[in-house]
Amino acid sequence: MESDSIIFHYLYGMIPRSIEKRLLKLAGSFKAVALTGPRQSGKTTLVKALFPQKTYVSLENPGKRELAIQDPQAFLSALPNGAILDEVQRVPELFSYLQEVLDNSDARGQFILTGSNNLLLQQSISQTLAGRVAQINLLPFSYSEIREDKADQTDEEIMLYGFYPPVFDQKIDPEEWYPSYIRTYIERDVRQIKNITDLISFERFMRILAGRNAQELNLTSISNDCGVDVKTVQSWISVLETSYIIFLLRPHFKNFNKSIVKRPKLFFFDTGIVCSLLGIKSIDQLKYHPLKGSIFESMVVSEQVKKQSFSSKSGELYYWRDKTGHEIDLLIEEAESLFPVEIKSAQTINSDFFKNLIYYMKLSGAPKAALLYSGTSGQSRSNGIDVANWRQF
Repeated sequence: MESDSIIFHYLYGMIPRSIEKRLLKLAGSFKAVALTGPRQSGKTTLVKALFPQKTYVSLENPGKRELAIQDPQAFLSALPNGAILDEVQRVPELFSYLQEVLDNSDARGQFILTGSNNLLLQQSISQTLAGRVAQINLLPFSYSEIREDKADQTDEEIMLYGFYPPVFDQKIDPEEWYPSYIRTYIERDVRQIKNITDLISFERFMRILAGRNAQELNLTSISNDCGVDVKTVQSWISVLETSYIIFLLRPHFKNFNKSIVKRPKLFFFDTGIVCSLLGIKSIDQLKYHPLKGSIFESMVVSEQVKKQSFSSKSGELYYWRDKTGHEIDLLIEEAESLFPVEIKSAQTINSDFFKNLIYYMKLSGAPKAALLYSGTSGQSRSNGIDVANWRQF
């Protein structure tokens, strides 16, 4: 299967994804694998490349979906060698019948399931297919996957264009693509997940969240700005999480003292979506935008989340902040220790950038730390802090 993947890349110019080896390994160990991720992240392209011998069935197709709903046994019996079932969460009725098929077979990697709705897919798997299906996420491109093509781009260009495959490999103008993506996402997935009817309010809610990207999640404040109650805000946050638009970075508060902030920070997975929601349409506009720093931080933290998805051995990610204002943007769990990282969008080093790292290192005993920024000069300081461009990290 791995050689098939290499041939596919060569023939069709597909960009290799860092998750490929892990996906193939899981398919060789489990009877089925579920690949989830946001729409347009490249799930269909990837599974077709890695499993070219399998029949491909899209359950977005009304005819296929109707057959799977009305006669799931007949639908599955027509796939004796398994298949790729795309957007399988559209037919939750299928899972109980799929369980029987998997239980009666010893074949590995028989079915490859994909879905852009993590909540519905996880619910179906946990209810009927627990222990039979391995789950793995595919997010938009990471910088490491496309660094050769983006090496000459400025950080502002990278943030504005984002990492979704259509914008990158189809050379679609982000000013055209992202508004269309957001509109399609709201009209299709939002209704499917929670049956939200007030789509105008939901889109306004997304724009408000974009303005709070890389900030602590304050549900009451968001509720006041949106004009909806806190429970609705919580529900809508879960919608964006399960469809991979946002993620919440949890605070680390197990040590030191009780004056630690315990609210998560909210981040968007993709900076192209953030820029679109904020109305940022040009490099110059982003360069001088007051939220440029938070967009940059979001990009760097998201890159670490993507890195986690490549390997099952990756540690957890956190941030840390106390109530006196000391904050560490990112804590990376390594073995039994935490590695602190400060993130700055500036291209020039300022001595103030090190204050929070030095404070935290003294408090926690961490021997090493990193300062990531937009500049090009790297250095290793005697206090254990390494300074590096974010792309090299």
